Amino acid sequence: MSGKKFKEAAKKVDSTKKYSFAEGLKLAVDTAPAKFDESIDISVRLGIDPKQSDQQVRGAIALPHGLGKNVRVVVFAKGPKENDAKAAGADFVGGDDLVEKINGGWLDFDKCIATPDMMATVSKVAKVLGPRGLMPNPKVGTVTMNVAEAVTAEKKGKLDFRVDKAGIVHASIGRKSMGAAKLKDNFDAFMGAIVKAKPATSKGIYLRSLFAASTMGPSIRMDANEAMAGSEE
Repeated sequence: MSGKKFKEAAKKVDSTKKYSFAEGLKLAVDTAPAKFDESIDISVRLGIDPKQSDQQVRGAIALPHGLGKNVRVVVFAKGPKENDAKAAGADFVGGDDLVEKINGGWLDFDKCIATPDMMATVSKVAKVLGPRGLMPNPKVGTVTMNVAEAVTAEKKGKLDFRVDKAGIVHASIGRKSMGAAKLKDNFDAFMGAIVKAKPATSKGIYLRSLFAASTMGPSIRMDANEAMAGSEE
């Protein structure tokens, strides 16, 4: 993509303005300059100290309209749970055979789910899955005996989020082709989860700043106060 297209898109954005959520998301769609179906990404800077263990912000939420993409799901399970996972639409189900494939360099999947009894098996590939954010975790519902429900949620488009070392949460809430209205529904669900996840020990302003952007488009600053106002109604 040419720099010219980006400059043309950037001209539509007033960098001194804080847009409302509806305006900001519509602008993110309108300023997505690439020919492919770009993701619409959100960055939320939180007023927390991410170094403190009691100020970690993380969670998972099933978005109303999914993520607008095919999510490939791997499940570590055996016996009846293996059949449940397959019936729910898991792309790959197994145990030691999956370990062998992953250790051989295979990573052709987006999400990884495991039953608790399979975590010893999963631990053999923890060094591969961990750094890529693919390690199953009970906190976000990917270590569970209810594999069918977990697979269905991941396939639909469950959003996992966590704050990084800089105190920022980055998340994709869908694709440009979904349109501003559906993206706004997804965004509202995501922001609701962020506000709900506010640590009790967090002091001062919780939502410091909020930006939306398409994969190749300019950043659009939105009014973070709108989320907190909505949560207090």
